[in-house]
Amino acid sequence: MNNTSTPTDTNDTAAAPIDMLDAVTPEQVADAIKAAGGAVTSIEQDGVVRLHSASHGIGFQVMWGNPVTTTQYTDFTLSCPLHVQGGTLPEAVLASWHRTKRFARVAQHGDFVVLEMDVVVAGGVSPAYLAFAVRLWMQMMGEFFLHLRNYGPAAQTRADAANGNDGNSANTAEGAAGDNTGNARGEAAAA
Repeated sequence: MNNTSTPTDTNDTAAAPIDMLDAVTPEQVADAIKAAGGAVTSIEQDGVVRLHSASHGIGFQVMWGNPVTTTQYTDFTLSCPLHVQGGTLPEAVLASWHRTKRFARVAQHGDFVVLEMDVVVAGGVSPAYLAFAVRLWMQMMGEFFLHLRNYGPAAQTRADAANGNDGNSANTAEGAAGDNTGNARGEAAAA
């Protein structure tokens, strides 16, 4: 590997300065979502632009953090609230997610579970980083849905069905009776 650089290499690198963002507007975040392959809906509510999008068929929204001006923010949270059918998820589901994943956190709020990821631009980031952060969020959403599907008795019920069992075992009966994974569905909470 050649770690030396010639003056020409240095000049080529310096010739293309990158505009760094130390605050973002709703339009810039919407562009990052579009660059990541998502569609965006902007809704103005109480003078604040709210961004809504979806990934893996489930909606999410942008929650603004610290304002610099009325239309610029130094951070924001990507948030995906899911309604849990039949109550709450077992704590072990959330604990398992937090033990095995980084970047996105999960919190339980009554019969909703919320997947969230903070994006901080204070200090300066490139527009490419912003698009990367949104792609990472979309990947985390997909991994979380897979985590829910593969966790606990519901996963055992599917495995038994795939193996041709009749569903009368204790594990499948428990899974069918209570589905104590909570059977999370993507229903966006009314903000």
